Amino acid sequence: MPRAALSTGIELEYETFGDPSDPTLLLVCGYTSQMSGWDAALCERLAAQHLHVVRFDNRDVGLSSKLEGSAQPMKVLTAMMAGEPVPDVPYTLSHMAADGIGLLDHLGVERAHIAGVSMGGMIVQTMAIEHPGRVASLTSIMSSTGAPRVGAPTPEAREALLAAPPSEREAYIDASTRGAVWASKKYVDLDAIRQRAAADFDRMFHPQGATRQLAAIYASGDRSDALRMLDVPTLVIHGRDDTLITPGGGEATAELIPGSKLLVLADMGHDLPRPLWPVFAEAIGGHIRTSTSTSSTTASTLTPGSAGA
Repeated sequence: MPRAALSTGIELEYETFGDPSDPTLLLVCGYTSQMSGWDAALCERLAAQHLHVVRFDNRDVGLSSKLEGSAQPMKVLTAMMAGEPVPDVPYTLSHMAADGIGLLDHLGVERAHIAGVSMGGMIVQTMAIEHPGRVASLTSIMSSTGAPRVGAPTPEAREALLAAPPSEREAYIDASTRGAVWASKKYVDLDAIRQRAAADFDRMFHPQGATRQLAAIYASGDRSDALRMLDVPTLVIHGRDDTLITPGGGEATAELIPGSKLLVLADMGHDLPRPLWPVFAEAIGGHIRTSTSTSSTTASTLTPGSAGA
């Protein structure tokens, strides 16, 4: 797969689907998730909506650049909630958002439709806030506003999220089923969870990135005031079964962003289950078509590599 070398020194592993002449949809993954979090078959469904789909590994995960530096996310969270100075962290969501913009530069895309899940939703929100001229539409999925008490996880989901993954392959695969606590109850498939875990472990096992990504989430703080100022067509998708970022996270996001649309799915948890792929593809594709038809501007294209990250 190709790699994009950004001007910041970060390299991103990425993959594209569909016709490059179609509008670009940049897909951003969640916390510790490799690009396979956006399943290739789901990407193909999105590309069938006449979209040029791009998925990539965030920094510190998968085959993209690995960072250095220690992070203590719980200390960061405690300081943020107490209104105290936040300890230094290796990077924030702003850096991760800039990575996505740098990938668009590499691809020669002036403006893109962007969609992110969980932490990826936080990243695309940040992209829209900090790089508004590069965003044609926004889709925030199973995500939240950064306000610490909004969309808070259940105790069981928090415990599963923060549990350290085993370093031995079979134990890692077995432990992956802890994620069932936040999965879509109607569609949870333990065999599929194990298969994905095995594939991800074999592709790249890099648990060191987890604390840095979590610290980036906490250190980036509350986006509520900035979300109120957004002027971008926005779709918010959330599941009623979500126990990791509970539905209040999506509801608050939709309430804050002017003119946004909220799609709440009764049978969705904190995942993208295969039976709901047609719903996701049509919802995102329809949102983009509506955004494009009502926009008075047309996305233009850069010469690849002409702009820095």
